[in-house]
Amino acid sequence: MRQFKKILIINIFGIGDVLFTTPILTNLKIYNKDVQIGYVCNRRTVSVIEQHPCVDQVFIYERDEFNEVYKKSKIAFWRKIKAFVQEIKNEHYDVVFDFSMNTFTGFFAWMAGIAVRSGFDYKKRGIFLNKKILLEGFDDKHVVEYYLDFLRKFNIPVKETRLSLSIGEKDQQGALDYIENKNFKKPIINIMPGGGASWGKDAYYKRWPAENFAKLADKLIEKFSVDIILMGSLQEKELCQQVESLMKGRPTVLCGKTNIMQLAALSRICALNIVNDGGPLHIAVSAGSKTLSIFGPVNEYVYGPYSREGHDVVTADIACRPCYRRFRRASCTHISCLKNIKIEDVLRKVENLL
Repeated sequence: MRQFKKILIINIFGIGDVLFTTPILTNLKIYNKDVQIGYVCNRRTVSVIEQHPCVDQVFIYERDEFNEVYKKSKIAFWRKIKAFVQEIKNEHYDVVFDFSMNTFTGFFAWMAGIAVRSGFDYKKRGIFLNKKILLEGFDDKHVVEYYLDFLRKFNIPVKETRLSLSIGEKDQQGALDYIENKNFKKPIINIMPGGGASWGKDAYYKRWPAENFAKLADKLIEKFSVDIILMGSLQEKELCQQVESLMKGRPTVLCGKTNIMQLAALSRICALNIVNDGGPLHIAVSAGSKTLSIFGPVNEYVYGPYSREGHDVVTADIACRPCYRRFRRASCTHISCLKNIKIEDVLRKVENLL
């Protein structure tokens, strides 16, 4: 293929999805060290991308902010779109890789005058794309592999497949200072009983029960003589406090006290990170941390840690899982795929990883 000078990446989904695109950034720079890469993401994921060494410019697209303007004034809404498109147009991108499966993002790429517009054509939403990759869902391979198909479509070699996250010196040193000031004397296991924000009000469908995390934490202290940290977002603070209240031991609770990069830096210091399926898992994986993840309705071979080196997954062997297919979760009232995972199952996996 011809050497593109400027490439725009669009991914307006959650943290995990954005991290799944990082091998593309790395391979683009390997293929052409002088290529300039722009990235369109939402406000929640901007910190993941703005520090990445392969990304030259970040554009924030927050759908809710556009919708709020639309409710107040259609004229103001179109002015906001025009200003956003113009900001991108001024950069003169040659090609866009659009992972958003969204007609609107294809539209603004077209409006920005980007000549080559490649993206997933999901449910015929790719009407503004001219290099389409047909997609019905992520089913038979990991999401990262679906994303790397963009490079293959343009005959760009795939030489690096690891997820990457650039942790600044300030965040890394801050994590080290925190551990030193807390005077931890034992190996640290980080437990994240939430799972990020991507499933919203349905997030509990991906969460192993809080009482199980509490019993697991106490057994880890007893069996392996470790210190326990509980981490998560501010929205998961109550959940972390619930786990703490059910424990016999005394964990250090950091829920809501770290930003994404600080969480990544702390996860890197820990001997192990035990997490549910979700963004925090992929933050830890991208940071080079060791993880044990608990998967329920979601297929771990499609959405799990990538790659598996230094990582393991716990699942329940029941016929109805995985039930999350083609971006839809089956109606379920029992969530047996998580409730059937025993504490002893997790402990055995921990022993293999420590």
